[in-house]
Parts: sequence; C-alpha cells; structure tokens
Amino acid sequence: MNKYLKQAVLWVFIVMPYIYLAAIWNHLPEQVPTHFGLDGQANDWSSKFLLILIPAGLGLGIYIFMYIIPALDPKKKIEQMGDKYDSFRFALTLFFSVLGTYLIYITDAGSIKNPNVLFALIGVVFAVLANYFQTVRPNYFIGFRTPWTLENENVWKKTHRLGGRLWIIGGILIAILAFLIHSTHTFFIIFGVIVFLMAAIPVVYSYIEYQKEKNNG
Repeated sequence: MNKYLKQAVLWVFIVMPYIYLAAIWNHLPEQVPTHFGLDGQANDWSSKFLLILIPAGLGLGIYIFMYIIPALDPKKKIEQMGDKYDSFRFALTLFFSVLGTYLIYITDAGSIKNPNVLFALIGVVFAVLANYFQTVRPNYFIGFRTPWTLENENVWKKTHRLGGRLWIIGGILIAILAFLIHSTHTFFIIFGVIVFLMAAIPVVYSYIEYQKEKNNG
C-alpha cells in the first residue's frame, strides 16, 4: 500500500466515528451514558456534546499527537524509524478510531452486552503494537522509558526485545481469555494482573541489565 493510499484509508477511519455520530445525533438524548460498570450498565451520564471530543476525537487526537512527536524528539531518534514509525502511527490511529466508533455505539445502545469484547480488542492491539518495539529507537515518548533504558542504548534494545515478546504473549492471552472467562469481575482481575506484569517485568529487567552493563565497564 503506497503512502497516499495509506493516508486516505487512515482518514476514512478517522472520520468514521464523526459520520456515525452525525447519523445518530438527532435521536440521542441530551444526556447520554458515558461511563459503564463492570456489569456493562451505565453509571454516569454527560452532555451528548462531549461525544464530539471523546470518544469521536480519539483517532484524530492520536493522529495529531503522533504526527508532532518526531518534531518534539530532541534526539531525533524517532525519525530514524522511517516507515516503521508511520506503520506504528497507522496501527495506533486505526485502533483508537475503531474504539471511538465502538464507544459511540455502546453509548447509543445504553449498555455493553459483553464488556469482555472490549478487553479482547485491547489484547489484540497489545500484540500488534509489540511487533514495533524492536524498531523503536531510544526516545522520550514511545517505549519503555526507564532511567536505565534511556541511559544505555544496549539496555534499551534488550528491554524492548523482551517487552515485545511479553506484549505479544500477554495480548494474545488477554484476547483468548476474554472469550473463555464469562465472569467479567474475574476476568478484570486477571486482565489487571497480566497488564501489570507486561509493564513491570520490562522495568525490572532494564534495571538488572543496566547493572550488568555497568559492572562490565
């Protein structure tokens, strides 16, 4: 897919939640559910005008944020990712655009019939984004930005290699368990544990690897 077609496809997804919101706008009440409990039932309401920013604007916001990050990177390492960064931005914007559309749908429906579907989607995204970890250069915006990975490029590479594998395994596990565990409360606890390990293990590993590098001179 050439870059112009890729951008065109991406913008279709960016405007998708706005088109969907416009189509249902007139029959939405002035106050719409904007927060749901683990049972899928609404427990908080806000003005429907909030939907224009959140969730409809999620994809657009991520697109703009990812677009300006390379200019803000003082080390210009992100620019060295080249097409990989563009693909990373594409995947992330696509996900948040789809997520925004889905959130508008459940707002219109008034409840979430199966909350685990949302967690399964998040698991898939974890696994997809993990493929880009090994291509991420040391920077202050993306990746496992610990004091030890930012201090040593070799530690950065090792940490992201491990983190990428963990996120693939964790993401796939979350997606599978979302359909196998029918108790939302039980799954939410398991989901929290998996995400915590996916975040904590690379941090601890980066510290251990940094100490090894330091001791080896």
